[in-house]
Amino acid sequence: MGAFVRFDQVKKTYRMGEVEIQALRDATFSVERGELCVIVGPSGAGKTTLLNILGGMDTLTEGKVLLGGEEISAYNARQLTTYRRHDIGFVFQFYNLVPNLTALENVELAAQICKDPLDAAQVLRSVGLEHRMSNFPAQLSGGEQQRVAIARALAKNPKLLLCDEPTGALDYTTGKAILQLLQDMSRKRGMTVIIITHNSALTAMADRVIQVKNGSVTSEEINAAPVPVEAIEW
Repeated sequence: MGAFVRFDQVKKTYRMGEVEIQALRDATFSVERGELCVIVGPSGAGKTTLLNILGGMDTLTEGKVLLGGEEISAYNARQLTTYRRHDIGFVFQFYNLVPNLTALENVELAAQICKDPLDAAQVLRSVGLEHRMSNFPAQLSGGEQQRVAIARALAKNPKLLLCDEPTGALDYTTGKAILQLLQDMSRKRGMTVIIITHNSALTAMADRVIQVKNGSVTSEEINAAPVPVEAIEW
């Protein structure tokens, strides 16, 4: 049985007029089921392109991407829609909540489009928002809104949780609480979590660290002793 997530010699080229821009060059890495993986690199390194391809939001130019043995890079547009809907939970830097729906309704909305969703109220309780279910996004702090966004992603019961700079819009203390929540999802629930960041301090919390620079995977390391988020300073 191969790795749960596998990138194999992935190349992504964007064409702007007559100019070709190589966003990814022969990117190869793997992630095992239940791991917390941090992909780290400077802005413009290709991290978000990796995540967009893995999440079925962008296509590759060459190579293969597999999730659970399925070659998602061979999917057509309809298959990619189904894949995004059922298999992937997304958490972005900005929360993208529907402003005129309560926290509970925002999470229920995601659950309605999935085959095997988790109970929305139960998921909100698990992220510490049992007293905020009937609040609208404007009545919530940034950290609370990001918890709703994480709950919305988890309620889909996805195979994979993809997080693009999930603490980018949060203060230090709130950001650490969100990262602790994501680490707990991997440790306590066996969720496969991939976090993209430019903050190299966060690599200490990961089971696997993938370094990206200039569109290439420059290193892939297993972290034998991941550190609890509360012990990390930056």
